[in-house]
Amino acid sequence: TVGIMEQREHLMAMAKELDNVQRSLIKLAEENKDTIIPNYTNGVAAQPNSLAHHLIAYANAYNRDMQRVREYYARLNRSPMGSMVLNGTGWPLDRDRMADYLGFDSIAYNTYDAGQIFPQEAPIETGGITNAIAIHTTSFIEEIMQQYAQPRPWILLKEGGGNTYVSSAMPQKRNPGILNSCRTDASTLLGMSVEAAFRSHNIPTGMADGRLSGRMDIVPQATKVLSEFDRILNNLVIHPDRSLEELNLDWTCSQEIADQLMKKYGIPFRVGHHFASDVVTYARANNITPADFSYEDAKTIYAKSVADVAKEDPSIPKAFPMTAEEWKNAKDPVAIVHNRAVKGGPQPSELNKMIEMAKKDLANNEAWVASTENQLSQSEKKLNNDFDQMLK
Repeated sequence: TVGIMEQREHLMAMAKELDNVQRSLIKLAEENKDTIIPNYTNGVAAQPNSLAHHLIAYANAYNRDMQRVREYYARLNRSPMGSMVLNGTGWPLDRDRMADYLGFDSIAYNTYDAGQIFPQEAPIETGGITNAIAIHTTSFIEEIMQQYAQPRPWILLKEGGGNTYVSSAMPQKRNPGILNSCRTDASTLLGMSVEAAFRSHNIPTGMADGRLSGRMDIVPQATKVLSEFDRILNNLVIHPDRSLEELNLDWTCSQEIADQLMKKYGIPFRVGHHFASDVVTYARANNITPADFSYEDAKTIYAKSVADVAKEDPSIPKAFPMTAEEWKNAKDPVAIVHNRAVKGGPQPSELNKMIEMAKKDLANNEAWVASTENQLSQSEKKLNNDFDQMLK
């Protein structure tokens, strides 16, 4: 019972940090609706996106972590009090009344389950929840660390204040200290969850090896990771002009070119993809950026790229069908983001909707934390008041 009550307190502390992280992500998103960034796949710049869209995706992820906490809390907050060692007792204990005094929602009905099985199962489920938190956190950190490999990052930490530190050997370096420490603590958290699983493996139910206890609970470590991550979020420096510059230096627009050829002119995607790939090959060989790639060169490459397939399929235009204005817009990262048309995309109308949805999720989570803490507080107050009455 004490182990469950201790973890219950730990979960409330972690839930508050999850709320803080969601709040910080939403705030950053609102401040960066117009910031256009490269998103990466396989570590390579892939497509332009809105930074706000990217941040709200992480807010959604941490909201799911909070949902897992709330679902687990419902399973955790059942009182084993009175179940005794494993099969109850001959004394007519009022388990329901004890549960009410201790702030539980109900009792863990089966006494063997209450004392033997669930306490061994709980640390495993806790590990699943905290593992997701650790993975979300380290993924975000690695996306920032990727920028530190560049001489002019578009996102980095504010210098000083314990956020960064100067290298002991190389004076030019400002190492991202809190990114490193938070990632280390997240890795430690993953290790602790594996340890909890091994403690419960191949032992009879109810043994102390794997039983839930406050001393071995991994939730406080997860709370520490979230607190550090929230500090990171509140100490980021974002350069929208630099992120747009990075986009305009590379060919993250190439899929859009193929998409536009298919959508507007019925050219099969494989054909448009081949043309766009030829454009990129030529551009990189001649050190030409998307903004500087001329309409005339596009027409020339297109004619060569489709020559063979156009002979076999008369429906494919032999001459480049895009207008000069369409060619320009297809290469514009801002236009690409704003022209997305599906639900959940980064276009302003959908972005605003998703920010409001994230705010509602956060408000719901905050209300749950406040209500749960109030219930626990009222139960404790009732218990103490009734004891005081007995002592008079």
